[in-house]
Amino acid sequence: MSVLERTVRIGAGTGLRIDAMLSSALIAEVVNPSNEIWLVSPWITDIQVLDNSQGAYDSFFGDVPPLGWRLSETLIQIASRGTRVHVVTRPDPHNAPFLRRLESSTERDFIHIVLNPDVHEKTLCGDEWILTGSMNYTVRGMAVNDESVTYKVGGPEASQARLDLRQRWGAGA
Repeated sequence: MSVLERTVRIGAGTGLRIDAMLSSALIAEVVNPSNEIWLVSPWITDIQVLDNSQGAYDSFFGDVPPLGWRLSETLIQIASRGTRVHVVTRPDPHNAPFLRRLESSTERDFIHIVLNPDVHEKTLCGDEWILTGSMNYTVRGMAVNDESVTYKVGGPEASQARLDLRQRWGAGA
């Protein structure tokens, strides 16, 4: 596999957003799931990661397409395909609604949550790809704050990140 890499500087000042890149990565996970996926971010809001308000993803969703998917719904869909989903975040009230949705899902046996007050890393990765940088998975992180995010497909970075994350945060049950 060839290595593809793109760094994007997002924010209100640049007018650039990460939505399309994030949507593409997560749709690819639903279609061709990794063995495990890691989401590490100190602050996580249940942001909409797939916007279907214009019907662009109707064929992907099937007979009764929703208007979109939030991050929790997408991770639950990925877990329903047998992927082990790891989420590492801070034990902060801001993160509680997102975490409650994951914990109350029927796929909770495939979801491993780690709460750590010192986590500051921001990474999302699957078997063959990694999205990493300064962006938290929040509305401000994705659309307002000036952030730098690198998306890389192929190469050793995703594998190394998963090994490092497993060693630091465990692989769950």
